[in-house]
Amino acid sequence: MRPIAEMPHETAAGIELVLVDIDDTLTTDGQLPGAAYQALEDLRVAGLAIAPVTGRPAGWCDMIARFWPVDGVIGENGAMYFAYDRETSRMHRIYAADAETRAQNAQRLAHVRTRILAEVPGAAISADQAYREADLAVDFCEDVPALPSEAVDRIKAIFEEEGAVAKISSIHVNGWFGSYDKLTMTQRFAREVLGTDLEQRLDKVLYVGDSPNDAPMFARFPNACGVANVRDFVGRMEANPTWIASARGGEGFAEIASVVLNAHQVSRRSA
Repeated sequence: MRPIAEMPHETAAGIELVLVDIDDTLTTDGQLPGAAYQALEDLRVAGLAIAPVTGRPAGWCDMIARFWPVDGVIGENGAMYFAYDRETSRMHRIYAADAETRAQNAQRLAHVRTRILAEVPGAAISADQAYREADLAVDFCEDVPALPSEAVDRIKAIFEEEGAVAKISSIHVNGWFGSYDKLTMTQRFAREVLGTDLEQRLDKVLYVGDSPNDAPMFARFPNACGVANVRDFVGRMEANPTWIASARGGEGFAEIASVVLNAHQVSRRSA
């Protein structure tokens, strides 16, 4: 991981799409700092496309797609994307699985939920579970005392023993049935909403994250970035980002955004 300040000017100036995780990437200590939200606004004004890519629930995605300066949101670790068309006042809600499959998976996840709560003392179901449509989120440090890493790994293992996919974020273990992840739904969002084939423009994408569930994105995008707290998970991720900020959380995102914005401004002045 190299300091974001060392990103070449040409690389930063060529970024066209910014993808960003939310928890502990846009937020700091559970809050969205003004600097991070301002960075989103500045990137949008500069003409870049923006999409949060998060493990947070569908209910949050609806609000974010409507009210934030973004082109859409990929939610529940790739279970869906929501994109709000401001010209027609219409929300596009696209899912990886149909409603019948989601209902069947919910029944299977109910069994997994029972096992986890019985077998992992201190674990709790996420407070935002009521707003989810496709996955089960188990809280290990957001609204409960932090569990040791062994307990977090056990939660993940229970999901996998039941045939589910499980990913560890900075606050939750998210589990689901299906072959999708953050990357697959982001690729679909880019095709259907932005009219872009990401596989043909990998070097034009900036992904910013902080934890193991960002690893598929870190591995795929050559200009993936981590905020400083991604170091907390070194050795526990399948892939590391190429670049890293010196600051943690939302302030780290603002630092990364400033490198991109400055490069775009210099390029425009010299054009």
